[in-house]
Amino acid sequence: MNPTDKPQSGIPIRVEGSRELGADKIARNTAKFEDAPRLRKPPWIRVRLPSGNAVESLKSRLRERDLVTVCEEASCPNIHECFSKGTATFMILGEICTRRCSFCDVAHGRPLPPDPDEPPQLAQTVKDMNLKYIVVTSVDRDDLRDGGAAHFAECIDQVRAQNPAIKIEILVPDFRGKGKIDRALEILAASPPDVFNHNLETVEPLYRNVRPGADYQWSLDLLARFKSRHAGVPTKSGIMLGLGETREQVDKALRDLREHNVDMITIGQYLQPTPHHHPVIRYWTPEEFESLAEYGYRLGFSHVASGPLVRSSYHADQSAEQSGILR
Repeated sequence: MNPTDKPQSGIPIRVEGSRELGADKIARNTAKFEDAPRLRKPPWIRVRLPSGNAVESLKSRLRERDLVTVCEEASCPNIHECFSKGTATFMILGEICTRRCSFCDVAHGRPLPPDPDEPPQLAQTVKDMNLKYIVVTSVDRDDLRDGGAAHFAECIDQVRAQNPAIKIEILVPDFRGKGKIDRALEILAASPPDVFNHNLETVEPLYRNVRPGADYQWSLDLLARFKSRHAGVPTKSGIMLGLGETREQVDKALRDLREHNVDMITIGQYLQPTPHHHPVIRYWTPEEFESLAEYGYRLGFSHVASGPLVRSSYHADQSAEQSGILR
């Protein structure tokens, strides 16, 4: 059945395309991990679950409006902490990604067209939850001519219309493809976010294994080009450690981000979502994360969140507040 097919009642129904997870998703990835070590999680990786049922309560609220959080789809280790505080990072444009990144737990397949009801549903949910800062992200949508930029802009506009005091951070895909960055930046120029975030994810030598379909320099250029248009809007990026990178390579990635005028950075430990995904090659210690934070501040980042359980959206409101965005 196609997304435009109708049942006998005449009401359109939305039908997902093919959906691949775990082994099925990674099977066609060119990365090979047979010789990788099997490591036990160190004590500093353990996550204590808070009391109460805030997670299930918030999930129910989101399902009522057909909304999805990246917290759930990407198996984030901080989901219980964030949900217990009533915060979440909303994932728009569906639950199916057009890429097969070896680190990511989001399903691969053929996604549906953007849902026109999603922006108003998101806006109403933000209002109902009385949020002051949200992060909006999405899967990669290589099937769309603008990479999904128009849908991001519509979400920004509708959320602000119902929540005038809201601060919005968007965590965007790379808009890779002929003319896509130009189209995306032109669309977002009319509805710029309060923070523009795009993750570098890893160091340049590991891109082929970790981010097939992406390009290191392309991601840096996207961040720099947005900043050149919106000098007053902070830019942000994030990288994961434990995929086989060296300290020297991480330092270079941080320098590259600063040279492309990125203001904020998150640095966290990669955790393997399933046995079929990219293995953890090494667990970086808390002391090493602290050292990277110190190096990041020396480079000139306005805010550095560096720690084993740090993720792109983890304490995003706090980093925005410390950087002067949220008051």
